[in-house]
Amino acid sequence: MYNLLRPALFRLAPETAHHLTLNGLNIAHALGLSALLTPPPAGNPCSVMGLNFPNPVGLAAGLDKNGECIDALAALGFGFLEIGTVTPLAQPGNPQPRMFRLPRAQAIINRMGFNNQGVEQLLKNVQRAAYRGVLGINIGKNAATPMEKAADDYLICLKRVYTHASYIAVNISSPNTKNLRQLQDEDALNGLLKLLKAEQRKLADIHGKYVPIALKIAPDLEKQQIAQIAQLLTLHGIDGVIATNTTLSRTGVENLPHGTETGGLSGLPVRDKSTAVIRQLYAELQACEKQGLGAKVPIIGAGGIMSGADAVQKINAGATLVQVYSGLIYRGPELIGECCQAIRNKK
Repeated sequence: MYNLLRPALFRLAPETAHHLTLNGLNIAHALGLSALLTPPPAGNPCSVMGLNFPNPVGLAAGLDKNGECIDALAALGFGFLEIGTVTPLAQPGNPQPRMFRLPRAQAIINRMGFNNQGVEQLLKNVQRAAYRGVLGINIGKNAATPMEKAADDYLICLKRVYTHASYIAVNISSPNTKNLRQLQDEDALNGLLKLLKAEQRKLADIHGKYVPIALKIAPDLEKQQIAQIAQLLTLHGIDGVIATNTTLSRTGVENLPHGTETGGLSGLPVRDKSTAVIRQLYAELQACEKQGLGAKVPIIGAGGIMSGADAVQKINAGATLVQVYSGLIYRGPELIGECCQAIRNKK
């Protein structure tokens, strides 16, 4: 069905098509028609970060920023969902147009800028949802918050979403909030992880519930940065790492329409770059574990998964779970089952 709808959707502005699709999914779910979009994927349960996943294929953050489509997306067969990025206060994001398709490259460039309705509205939407599967909530900082106070925004969101999330993803790698990626630098990251871990322990004691924290990193890191991040993740006992976010590189798309737009590039052009980061990160995390720095941190692989073979490539590089987003735009919901089956066959 999606193959029939895609040409019409691609004639619309990307952001218009995005909202129309989410509304359509909600309507289809309410009418009990979700099964027409894609058959349920084969089961392939796994345990990661102390959580039980029915299958290892999840939805990446960014598609459902406000948690408005949780039940409808869950009905497509994802093993887990990640909503957000959410910030303490509502914000409009960057001026439109801010999302661009590059069909010849199976790519998307976006400079959304964490547009969302704020953490309180997201929590209302989460509480209304019937879904009881694994739900990640991705948190960020408001654009107006100075970088020296960035940790305050992450702590506010961590406290508010803690009891509503299966895990919490900390987004310090979006290229669309000014200077945000500075938080990946060694000293800044060390300070932030220390604060987040201390707050996590405090909240676990208060609520009698341990909610894992995963850090989302960029694909544009140098090898030394990846090694430093691996050490800090291990030393601070961070529960997971999502690799990767979108890239600032324009290799392979620079001569295409919209190829020089500012923002983060996702889709097929980031696939190999993301996988290379996963491969090195996995090796560095193994080395940290052997050095006795702490337990090995599991990797959630994201970036350029357009087929089942791409998902397996991420698993072979060291990921335990995978997430899709841009692949859904180009392939539709059938990608979920294809990835599940490919990973299952690999075993």
